[in-house]
Amino acid sequence: MSYVELPGAKVPIRMWADPASVEEGALQQLRNVATLPWIKGLAVMPDVHYGKGATVGSVIAMRGAVCPAAVGVDIGCGMSAVRTSLTANDLPGDLSPLRSKIEQAIPVGRGMHDTAVDPERFHGPAATGGWNDFWARFDGVAEAVKFREERAVKQMGTLGGGNHFVEVCTDTSGSVWLMLHSGSRNIGKELAEFHIGVAQKLPHNQGLIDRDLAVFVADTPQMAAYRNDLFWAQEYAKYNRTLMMALLKDVIRKEFKKAKPAFEQEISAHHNYVAEERYDGMDLLVTRKGAIRAGSGEYGIIPGSMGTGSYIVKGLGNEKAFNSASHGAGRRMSRNAAKRRFSTRDLEEQTQGVECRKDSGVVDEIPAAYKPIEQVIDQQRDLVEVVAKLKQVVCVKG
Repeated sequence: MSYVELPGAKVPIRMWADPASVEEGALQQLRNVATLPWIKGLAVMPDVHYGKGATVGSVIAMRGAVCPAAVGVDIGCGMSAVRTSLTANDLPGDLSPLRSKIEQAIPVGRGMHDTAVDPERFHGPAATGGWNDFWARFDGVAEAVKFREERAVKQMGTLGGGNHFVEVCTDTSGSVWLMLHSGSRNIGKELAEFHIGVAQKLPHNQGLIDRDLAVFVADTPQMAAYRNDLFWAQEYAKYNRTLMMALLKDVIRKEFKKAKPAFEQEISAHHNYVAEERYDGMDLLVTRKGAIRAGSGEYGIIPGSMGTGSYIVKGLGNEKAFNSASHGAGRRMSRNAAKRRFSTRDLEEQTQGVECRKDSGVVDEIPAAYKPIEQVIDQQRDLVEVVAKLKQVVCVKG
């Protein structure tokens, strides 16, 4: 489908979804965003749903301003995936030992490593250049989070909880893929919440229709401080995924020694972040909250739920959507609603064939709590083309 255009106060709301299927709370959040004085464009992805502070599945382009709540509290959250030389025939019938090995290598939930992960100990470069410089720049982040340094160091290379996951998948040709979803862990969350609090107290934000949409404006010390911490947290999230993928590859090498697994180039993409981009001759700050960049030829990852599968896609460069696409299937009900409605038996039925947790702690992640991923992909055929369809056989959750 192409987009539907809804009226907005300052800009139209371009929506790659059926407005009738979007809850009123999310629609009102989008109308509120369209009132911001600095806004130059608003695109809404097919996985749109109500979010804390600002709508998940929204792409907001502003000139000379950025809204920290429109980035999300998990700064830099995103996906990584890599195709391996293994095939489905290489996988054992019982995948529970493999899941256990992954869970031993990558701490989940609020867990962390006992000591900092050394990127030098992995086969090949575990992280791109700049590792030492990155940690040196921690001295320049907000004083409010300095006491979290040890925790941030030990959480580098860990999964977290909620909708974050590590998966082993197969595609329709039988190739085995590794895929993971995580962000900037607790340090990113605390930086985001600190700066949202700062923004809400600034004088220029006092007349806004929604205090959660408080912004920082260009050429102010508050904007400079936020940009510094934002880009540091985005880099943390990138390194976190890189290290987790290195840990995951290490497990795969050890478990499949005879097959001597090889790995293609990794695909990695943020879906809660800010980028400086140019549209219609203007330099804009584009926030993607629950959206990936999908410039022409750029690879992206659009996951479904823990029982349905995911898609590797290539961007078509649609500037009407600010070169963006959805970041996943998108929730169709809240976590609490899912817990009330579904049981562990439902979870077992909906995750048949997947080696994963099937207990009450992950019922809120049950596939039925999400929109159908095929429908979400179909609604953005003018944003991306499908490269591969994956189905998980192992799913690790926090």
